[in-house]
Amino acid sequence: QVQLVESGGGRVQAGGSLRLSCAASMRAFSNYGMSWFRQAPGQEREFVAAIGWSDVSTYIADSVKGRFTISRDNAKNTVYLQMNSLKPEDTAVYYCAAEFLGLGSSVPARMQFWGTGTLVTVSS
Repeated sequence: QVQLVESGGGRVQAGGSLRLSCAASMRAFSNYGMSWFRQAPGQEREFVAAIGWSDVSTYIADSVKGRFTISRDNAKNTVYLQMNSLKPEDTAVYYCAAEFLGLGSSVPARMQFWGTGTLVTVSS
């Protein structure tokens, strides 16, 4: 059974930083594009960032561009989301997701696997 497990969430002050991790259990992890989404209370799921399989490409949502970066370590089956200069509006549950041979997708329906999320709370 494939599992994606997010970690690294927590509560931080505005302007602070967090690094989220998503550990994946599937073999051939490097063949999956990985994406981060977030969902705030009462809001729709929002694309955050994506990285293509074998680091083909990266995409960052306009709302977080310049503050967040995505990276992956295929040897560890892990994708990261480095979040800097956090704002209260970044408060959300953050989810990672995987797409086989994905080039870096912002479309939730393309994802085959999802984690259960990690909560990020940014206070002012």
